[in-house]
Amino acid sequence: MAKKDYYETLGLKRDATAEEIKKAYRKLAMQYHPDRNSGDKTAEHKFKEINEANDILSDPQRRAAYDQFGHAAFEGGGGGFEHGFTRDFGSGFADIFDEMFGDFMGGGRGRGRQSSYQGADLRYNMEISLAEAFRGDKRNIRVPTSVACGSCSGTGSAGGAAPITCATCHGHGKVRAQQGFFTIERRCPTCHGQGQVIKEPCKTCGGAGRVNHEKTLSVTIPPGVEDGTRIRLAGE
Repeated sequence: MAKKDYYETLGLKRDATAEEIKKAYRKLAMQYHPDRNSGDKTAEHKFKEINEANDILSDPQRRAAYDQFGHAAFEGGGGGFEHGFTRDFGSGFADIFDEMFGDFMGGGRGRGRQSSYQGADLRYNMEISLAEAFRGDKRNIRVPTSVACGSCSGTGSAGGAAPITCATCHGHGKVRAQQGFFTIERRCPTCHGQGQVIKEPCKTCGGAGRVNHEKTLSVTIPPGVEDGTRIRLAGE
């Protein structure tokens, strides 16, 4: 069954502003919320459609992708386009190509040495009373995170010793192999493209340099908050 147009789902025109999208979503979410339509499967399905449409149209990059490619921008098994468009629009296709052919064509674009990626978002569902929603409140929540290992100071090496140069790739992070007329470059299998290896891994973190930890965050709930509101803590 073909998906319904996201703009049509929210009752909007394609040139709707961000504020109009926000207002339309809130109105429909209140109308079709499961708490107000207990046991109504039609309302439950409608509520899911509304949330899906809002997730796409409220994000400028996702909306741009949808306007150009329609629903096809977020299909492909495993979120091919979705994965790319959530970061920057231009680099998405290159990242997908890199994931598929990086090891074969050259160890992965930009993956030699230490590489860092932004961690995935964590979602925490919180229930509050009607009185708290009316007056606003502050809540402390505990979320899982990872921190630098105290035993090795984040180096991953026992005693905090510095890593040594990889003997396989001599610090380049890549190795080359001759096949006929072609020279194929791929990521070093020994150091996984880092160019360095840990001679004696830290026993606490297993050489990862980081350990799991729970972090306490303070969340401010604004007065008059509505059901289904999302509060984002940037950088956490």
